[in-house]
Parts: sequence; C-alpha cells; structure tokens
Amino acid sequence: MKFVIDDKIPYIKGALEAFGEVIYLPGAKTTAEVVRDADAIVTRTRTKCNADLLAGSAVKFIATATIGFDHIDTTYCAEAGIKWTNAPGCNSKSVEQYVASTLFVLAEKHNFELKGKTIGVVGVGQVGSKVARFCQIIGMRVLLNDPPRERAEGPEKFVSLNQIQEQADFISLHVPLNLEGQDATFHLADESFFNHLPKKPFVINSCRGEVLDSQAAKVALRENKINGLVLDCWENEPDIDLELLAACDIATPHIAGYSKDGKANGTSMSIQAISRFFGLGADNWSCPNIELPEQTKIKLNGFNCTEEQIIATAVLATYDIRRDDAAFRARVQDFEKLRGDYPVRREFPVFTIHAKQIPAPTLEKLEAIGFQIEQK
Repeated sequence: MKFVIDDKIPYIKGALEAFGEVIYLPGAKTTAEVVRDADAIVTRTRTKCNADLLAGSAVKFIATATIGFDHIDTTYCAEAGIKWTNAPGCNSKSVEQYVASTLFVLAEKHNFELKGKTIGVVGVGQVGSKVARFCQIIGMRVLLNDPPRERAEGPEKFVSLNQIQEQADFISLHVPLNLEGQDATFHLADESFFNHLPKKPFVINSCRGEVLDSQAAKVALRENKINGLVLDCWENEPDIDLELLAACDIATPHIAGYSKDGKANGTSMSIQAISRFFGLGADNWSCPNIELPEQTKIKLNGFNCTEEQIIATAVLATYDIRRDDAAFRARVQDFEKLRGDYPVRREFPVFTIHAKQIPAPTLEKLEAIGFQIEQK
C-alpha cells in the first residue's frame, strides 16, 4: 500500500510504515502526480482534495486530521467512490481553552467582570458546547444559536441569531463554513449583522475566516458598533488584512485548536479510521510521547481573591493568549511558520492545582473545568 501524509501532522511517523510505503510531504506539494498510485491520503486543511488532485488516482480513502472538511470536495469523492473522514471534536477542548483565555484577558484589559455578562454561542457542536459549558461554570449567561440542532431537537434550548445580536455582551462563532443552502455561514457576520448590535459586544471568531466579512468588521470597529474583535481565523489566509489585524483586540494565526492534545486526537482518529477502512488491525492506535509543558503544577493561593480571579489565574497559567497575539503581530509574514512551529500547549486536565485557601465551591468549579486538584 501507499500512504501520502502531510508532514505537519504530528505524532504520525511510524504509524503506517508496517503496512506499506509512506510519503511525507508539505501540503502544498501533495500533487496529482504524487497521489496517482496512493491508496490513502492523510491531510490537513491546506490541501484541496478535489478532482484536480484526485482524478485518475488510486486513492480510496482520505483522512483529514481536522474538524473542518470544507477542503474536501465531498460531492466529487462520492461520485468517484472515494471515502473520507474528518476528526470531529478532536480539538474542541483546545478551542474552549482559547476562548477561556480570551475572555479573561478581555476582562482584565477592559476592567470588567465576566460573571453576569451574556455570551452568545453561535454554532453549538462539539466546540460550541464546550465553550458554552465553560461560560456557564464561571457564571455567565449563555445564549445558544444552532438552527440545525434546533430543527432536530426543538426550540427549548436555542434562541435566534437576532436575540443574540440584541442581548449579548460577547458573541463567539463556532460554525462550519457552509457556502450555500439553508444554513449558509459564509459572511454570517456581515454588514447587516454588525449594524444590529445595540450592546456593542466583543466578537470572537475561532472557526473559519470566511464566516466573518473582513470589510464589514473594519467598518464596525471604525464606527464603534462593537467593543472589540478577536480573530484566530482570517479570510484569504495566509494573506492577512493588516488593517484588520491592527484593529483587533486579540489576533492569532489560526491556532485556537493547536493544543498538543487536540493535534494528537486528530492524528489518532485519522489512523484509526484508516485502519478500520483497510482492515489493518490498528483500530485502537493512539499517539505516543505527547510533550508536556515545563510546568504542570499550578500553585494557587486564594487569599483575598474573588472566585473569578482564582479561575482566571488558573486558566491563564495553562495558556495566556497574549503570547500568541504578540508573536503574531511581530511576525505576521510568518503565518504558516508560526502554525507549523507552534509551541507546546496542553489542555486543562494535564494541570494539577496545588490549592490553598480556596473555597470548596470554587474548587468544584475548577474540577468541572478539568483541572486536577491537590489541597494543602
């Protein structure tokens, strides 16, 4: 067998070598010629898996180690008899951590408390659900918008996008990129969207760049229609709108889901799917030797601190988004390199809090977020 694998997918080397020839290449160099005699491709969002790449090839299976799959022409694959899989939810905890850090940094920067504030979560799949749960734990009012889920489950848990626009202090976008149809999300945040935000919320986009209209966002910021903008995903990546970048409260190079845990999950899910499809016997394969940060212990003394301060300290000890923001602004021309060389980031369950003088209800919330707790 022959497997063609994006060389930026971590922990994958050695997983398939026992079953055939393995070719590791940058996504941009995964060409029709390379895949012509390949049985499977393991890829990321940078490789367009369409007729130009696949026509006339031997490819039977595509695994993308990402949640998103808009880089796969699913219609063509169905016509060509090519099966494919993505990795739904693989980095959902990583994006939760990204949004958590964002919220606490914005609260500190603008001198307000998050408790009691309203956040609208647009798109309540695996990522949005975790973001919503975190926000509920820390005492925010959470509004959920997800038309496909509302149609399937009923309206009880959900609100309209208009209600979120009218009531939210924060709006966090977690939708897939749908270019057309009933649930189209291309330019969901457009001029009309920004013109109907009476509370001037902070808008956070960590899903797909094209969900937000860059030009409309710049006008909204210039005309004070929103209090601030946080962007991890950009239209026309890696060619970033520098004017929009300069106007953002927080800007990062599409790394919200880039925890080592999220990457490992995506890799493991891809290998397991290939194993099941070809009957390789590696259905339970998992990534070995995932790196740890230098410090996994967090000493936390709650004396004279509010609950929100305690939780903020813990979250920012695991991941302070300001470091990614500063690195991106200093090296915006290195968009892809910043992603490819992203430093070690691990999720909440890897960290143990050594707690002192922290009330039991606060410890329960820290545990609910995912931290391990040791009391002194």
